[in-house]
Amino acid sequence: MAGHTEHAFESAIEHGLIIADLYQRRSPDTFDPAVALFPDDVIGFIRDSQSARWGQLEAMLKDRTAAVVIDSLTKELASKGALGVLRHGFKCYGKELRLAWFQPNSGMNPESAARYAANRLTITRQLAFASQALKRPDGGPRKCVIDVVLSVNGLPVVTVELKNPLTGQRAEDACKQYMTDRDGRDPLFRFKERALVHFAVDPDEAWMTTELKGAETLFLPFNRGHNFGAGNPPVEGNWKTHYLWDEVLRADSLLDILQRFMHLDVSERTVDTPTGKRKVRREAMIFPRYHQLDAVRKLVSHARAHGPGRNYLIQHSAGSGKSNSIAWLAHRLASLHDSADAKVFDSVIVITDRRVLDQQLQNTVYQFEHKTGVVEKIEENTQQLARALAGGVPIIISTIQKFPFISQAIRTLENKGEGVKLNTAGKRFAVIVDEAHSSQSGETVAALKGILNKDGIADAIAAQLGEEEDGELSEEAKAAILKEVISRARQPNLSFFAFTATPKYKTKAVFDEPGPSGVAPFHEYSMRQAIEEGFILNVLQNYTTYKRFFGLVKQVEGDPEVPKKAAAKALSQFLELHPVNIEQVVQVIIEHFRLKVMHELGGRAKAMVVTASRLSAVKYKQAFDRYIKDKGYTGIRALVAFSGTVEDPDLPGSGFTEVGMNDGLPERELPERFAGEEYRVLIVAEKYQTGFDQPLLQTMYVVKKLAGVQAVQTLSRLNRIAPGKTRSFVLDFRNEEEDIFKAFKPYYETTPIGDNADPQKLNELHHKLLQPAIFTPQDVIDFAAVWFKARRDPSGQDHKQMNAILDRCVARFEEREEAEQEEFRGLLTAFRNLYGFLSQILPYFDEELERLYAFVRNLGPKLPQQGDGAKFTLDDDVALKFFRLQQVSEGAIDLSQGEVDPLKGPTDVGTAREKDIEVALSSLVNQLNERFGTDFTEADQLFFDQVRTTAELDEKVVEAAKANTEANFSAFFGRILDDLFIQRMEGNDEIFNRVMSDKQFRNAAQEHLAREVYERIRSGRQ
Repeated sequence: MAGHTEHAFESAIEHGLIIADLYQRRSPDTFDPAVALFPDDVIGFIRDSQSARWGQLEAMLKDRTAAVVIDSLTKELASKGALGVLRHGFKCYGKELRLAWFQPNSGMNPESAARYAANRLTITRQLAFASQALKRPDGGPRKCVIDVVLSVNGLPVVTVELKNPLTGQRAEDACKQYMTDRDGRDPLFRFKERALVHFAVDPDEAWMTTELKGAETLFLPFNRGHNFGAGNPPVEGNWKTHYLWDEVLRADSLLDILQRFMHLDVSERTVDTPTGKRKVRREAMIFPRYHQLDAVRKLVSHARAHGPGRNYLIQHSAGSGKSNSIAWLAHRLASLHDSADAKVFDSVIVITDRRVLDQQLQNTVYQFEHKTGVVEKIEENTQQLARALAGGVPIIISTIQKFPFISQAIRTLENKGEGVKLNTAGKRFAVIVDEAHSSQSGETVAALKGILNKDGIADAIAAQLGEEEDGELSEEAKAAILKEVISRARQPNLSFFAFTATPKYKTKAVFDEPGPSGVAPFHEYSMRQAIEEGFILNVLQNYTTYKRFFGLVKQVEGDPEVPKKAAAKALSQFLELHPVNIEQVVQVIIEHFRLKVMHELGGRAKAMVVTASRLSAVKYKQAFDRYIKDKGYTGIRALVAFSGTVEDPDLPGSGFTEVGMNDGLPERELPERFAGEEYRVLIVAEKYQTGFDQPLLQTMYVVKKLAGVQAVQTLSRLNRIAPGKTRSFVLDFRNEEEDIFKAFKPYYETTPIGDNADPQKLNELHHKLLQPAIFTPQDVIDFAAVWFKARRDPSGQDHKQMNAILDRCVARFEEREEAEQEEFRGLLTAFRNLYGFLSQILPYFDEELERLYAFVRNLGPKLPQQGDGAKFTLDDDVALKFFRLQQVSEGAIDLSQGEVDPLKGPTDVGTAREKDIEVALSSLVNQLNERFGTDFTEADQLFFDQVRTTAELDEKVVEAAKANTEANFSAFFGRILDDLFIQRMEGNDEIFNRVMSDKQFRNAAQEHLAREVYERIRSGRQ
């Protein structure tokens, strides 16, 4: 086995970095543990690359020069951090010294090439030192030996611990070694000051962290992904993790990461304390994950080689770190030069609605450049935008509302400015589109469509933002239309970089630069990989529908199907807003939240109620507050979010607003207030269903029809991770499992729906678990007595007692044959998953099963590992602070199997709609209310009256009505209807959004308006 040891693995890495790259070998003896530097390399680099400065220092300091330089460097590393010193140098006796030379953005002249070549990248194997923090049992310092250390000009920047499964250890063991045998207080591991990233590597997987914090150290996977999931693909004749040293850690790559990727992320939040509010500051060193590094570099390389005029789709799941990817890409594109040393883009325009991205971009870029003015956010008007473009601001950030002006400024160069003269001839632009812009409430999306759909560039973006597509056309016709759109929209001086987790049909057609598969997306990081790598939760693991909920409780009584025809739809809408229905749903929601949710996450868990309309949100908020007051409950206050003013038909003259119903809380302050401890539930109508990032959101109650992309975006509000958050839960009163499966499948990787879980199965599993006598009922009772006594803060004595109980069960397990062991393990897992799921929805409480669940969940990890062990996971102790009675559960909708339907048009976005409804009523408002379940009031008739009046005043419309039959006029009217709606879109955002996104709804409106306009013109009533 000698040839298969970690030593051989280590030697191969060293060989690759030295022979095939620019690294030099350094002896561990040259390392000074007191300052955690390789002093000879520090001094040698400065003397060789900055001889003039060195001479000046030497003239002053004589033979003390080296010692003083090392002392100055050590002090500045402590104050500025290793990244700051590497990028911007340090001072010694008033002289600015550099510790690294990076590649310039443009072509290197001989001087810069010589400087860059002077960098000394070194590899040191088996670096040993005596820890200043860790002690041996006898009190002496513990010896630490690091497998591999990579240094830049004498400054250690990377450490690597290697493991080999052939010798019985994996990367998981290296992670544990960093946690237990490496201490962040030692100079080499001190956060920000020396080594900036630590890798745990075996031939199959790589993990990384940027801060050692003992048992709380967070390791992230640094893998390429395999078959859209976690891990790495097999490589012919090489290790799966060869990319780490053959690609990522190569000299040019590592220096590029230090120069243009790594940064310190600083966040602050206000928390309530007994003495008042205080700000908590958190720092995190960001090292790019593999897919981020890969995506940015491939995009930059392609743009450098092919120039502008390309449309890229970057399909990255939630949890991919998209904000950082956008910041890195924007910075790189803003300074990108081609092979002829010409700048590829004059400015980069980032389209986003996220305020957090604005500040993050500015902070990140400032760390790279150390100067202001590189990033400008457009907050005022077109004049500010024009000044930014005319002034050549490298990175410009704009919201959706400003995008029409940006595209117009780029396309109509001479006519732009409102007094500002732009000289943009020959300039080229990169536009980065952040998907968060397509989130909020739909009104801005509708406005964007209405303004931009006539423009070539705008059509490309409108395709990405559009919520509906023409489902009546053939695939060939749609493809032909899209091809024409792209031909008109694509200009040789513009490139678009669109980030989205959920591309629509048009998105892939417009942003069509092919990726590795030969088609769009250009780069992909799947939902499945994000879930398997632990960056987001699987929101479908604990999913129950209203039918299932009552099916589980009352299996004999069926639940009627959702009505399909017009009268039934009208009745369904009537019942949805009926006080009795709302009160019953609210009762289920509040009691479920009280009993199953509010104690999660240490009593911080929050929930969202997704309603079907603004009026529905108003009524649910009223019912929610009324029920809480009647019951005398505390700690479950709710906020409501909807746009505009809502009139309740049952209360003539009423006018409900979000601010009014939230006791005067301004709309812009709602996210921050909801993040605090005062409010636990958020009731929404369209708002906050996409782009809303609240990690404490743990449960969602759905009382709205969802379909396609909207279903994915809405339910994905639950997928953010947080300390102690091990699951999410959805109680759905309106949708079928099959519809949710079909919605998620195209963006994951696939699944059939299982049968409803039968609560009786729990008793059967309980009985089967007791049969092998691996544990007894008394073991469960003894364990529960300790576990539930001090579950939030168990003492050392408690841990000892619980482990003793579990250990005797493990001893019995180990005495069994392998087949019996595996059968028992399977039963254990089945019970844990089934109970974890059913405990959320059963209306009764079984104390015996709850005790067994706690026991089973703790016994499972104590059992000997199967095979060579599971991949690295965080220890359960992390979640003890936030523990409550009901814990992790497995779920109902499995996306890992089944076939995926190709992306389609209209039904992939928005709420699900009834089919085959053709009843036309005398009143358009009544007709739409009955057919589509909207909550429009008579006041909304004004919108249609205005559209009709505008049409009757149009000479072409009048001529067409007088010269054609009603059928021919209706066809003509359909072609101009969009323009008529756009002219009146300010009159009613909700109806405008619906007619522009819902084809069936639009057809009904067109039929009614065309007939009325035709009759009025022909009869002379206009």
